[in-house]
Amino acid sequence: MRTNYFFSILFLLVIMSCNQVDNKLVVAVYETSESGNKLTKITAFFSDENTSTIKLNPNEQFQNITGFGGAFTEASAYLLNKISKKNRDTIIQAYFSEEGANYSLTRTHMNSCDFSLGQYSYSPVADDVNLEHFTIKDDKDDLIPMIKDAMKASKDGFKIFGSPWTAAPWMKDNNKWVGGKLLPKYYDTWALFFSKYVDAYKQEGIDIWGFTVENEPMGNGNNWESMHFSPDEMTNFVQNYLGPQLEKDKHDVKILGYDQNREHLKEWVDSQFLNEESSKYFDGTAIHWYASTYEVFSEELQYAHHKAPNKYLIQAEACVDSQVPVWQDDAWYWKKEATDWGWDWAPEKDKHLHPKYAPVNRYARDIIGCLNNWVDGWVDWNMVLDTKGGPNWFKNWCIAPVIVNPETDEVYFTPLYYTMSHFSKYIRPEAKVIGLENSDKELQVTAAQNIDGSIAVIVFNEGKTKKSFKLLLGEKETLVNINAQAIQTIMVSTTKN
Repeated sequence: MRTNYFFSILFLLVIMSCNQVDNKLVVAVYETSESGNKLTKITAFFSDENTSTIKLNPNEQFQNITGFGGAFTEASAYLLNKISKKNRDTIIQAYFSEEGANYSLTRTHMNSCDFSLGQYSYSPVADDVNLEHFTIKDDKDDLIPMIKDAMKASKDGFKIFGSPWTAAPWMKDNNKWVGGKLLPKYYDTWALFFSKYVDAYKQEGIDIWGFTVENEPMGNGNNWESMHFSPDEMTNFVQNYLGPQLEKDKHDVKILGYDQNREHLKEWVDSQFLNEESSKYFDGTAIHWYASTYEVFSEELQYAHHKAPNKYLIQAEACVDSQVPVWQDDAWYWKKEATDWGWDWAPEKDKHLHPKYAPVNRYARDIIGCLNNWVDGWVDWNMVLDTKGGPNWFKNWCIAPVIVNPETDEVYFTPLYYTMSHFSKYIRPEAKVIGLENSDKELQVTAAQNIDGSIAVIVFNEGKTKKSFKLLLGEKETLVNINAQAIQTIMVSTTKN
């Protein structure tokens, strides 16, 4: 009798144990925090009385992810040629290898930009309407070698899109590098310019995935290379010149319109996607984040998506601008000390959009906010800058995730590098953003399911209090703690529904 009772209790305990295992959601948690974690794997979790819940819903699906990454600029490429081969390789691997950030979507400039050593054009000969003297020789010393090294380091490869800051002065109504508009008589020539660029890079073994039509077509205060378009002027150029030229030359490349700050997004997508004819050659829209240090502009992003739900919506450029990098001081990147251009220069009515803001917080909240509002790609600006925030011919200093000191051959991976990696490394191209319910509004959360079925959950705790939450998927759950001022990627292995 006692023996049977003993075995009954043992059997019940085994069943209960099995049920607990069956209900346990198996996850891997990686954290970057103000307290010092850098994509550190976290394994020990403890419950508390204020535990909230994050419930995943993979059956609710949103946009396909195009990718995450940064920009190849002459400034970054030049600096990589100024440091030791060992450190150069370390940086390339850190950005593009599977063990590193595994960047999948990148940008580069066509002709020079502010983050060039000087001003140059691929069409240096005036009135060369057929571009018989087109040349990318200025890219061959620094820029192209950097791209090729990145290609070697990348297992899955990455997409690259080009952006012109300006046409050569001889094509413009003011005959200057800065400001002005493209003369209508050179619309055909400028469209041919894009086609020639694809061919020239193809000869170097580099495939161009797409273009933005013009970096910041509304201008940049006439400070560095720029060329102005109105929304309808850009639509006309794409519809009647650029699109037909690329089609004629059989170039299967994507065309992204706009490419400036989100607060004006509505008027640009209204023009691009006015009707079937205007929409034909636009594959999507590119945006920047410089309208605010904290505001995502969700209303504008939602509007752009619903205006053209089958088109790309890609964040094409972002950085902490007008700021000299802080060297070897991780804590600074978590503090509200950084300013942007708007701190000094924004109109009085917009000053409230440009408070001091912690760089890590700005990156994390913006990427999460973008993913939760239909953005499918997010591209940082310079990958590498020096301790001054350059080189930059205009002295328009900015911060990059990786800072180098060429004089001492030192490299500093700032917390921004790890913040970017939380997304680029774990949310892979063709992943789908999925639905979730989050009971703690102080936590910022997004999630995406990769094509292998794994789910990446990104959680950002901007506050200064440690948090606990249960992560639920169906009948399974797990407990997670997140440190104060921390970002986590939680990888959930599961069979794809």
